[in-house]
Amino acid sequence: MADHTNVDSRGFNPALIVLLVVVGLLLTFLIGNYVLYIYAQKTIPPRKKKPVSKKKLKRERLKQGVSAPGE
Repeated sequence: MADHTNVDSRGFNPALIVLLVVVGLLLTFLIGNYVLYIYAQKTIPPRKKKPVSKKKLKRERLKQGVSAPGE
């Protein structure tokens, strides 16, 4: 344990500095992404869904085993 106190008295542990820098960058990245996401949600209007073609609807119904209307 005595060796550990000598390392701290000399100054910061280099590994600790590297760890703090990495964690800081990671936090900055995540917070930045979150802020951009919130901003995009507010400013960009929601996308309109493409209309589904009748042929696709018929195919989906056949897949589910429900007969399409008019058959």
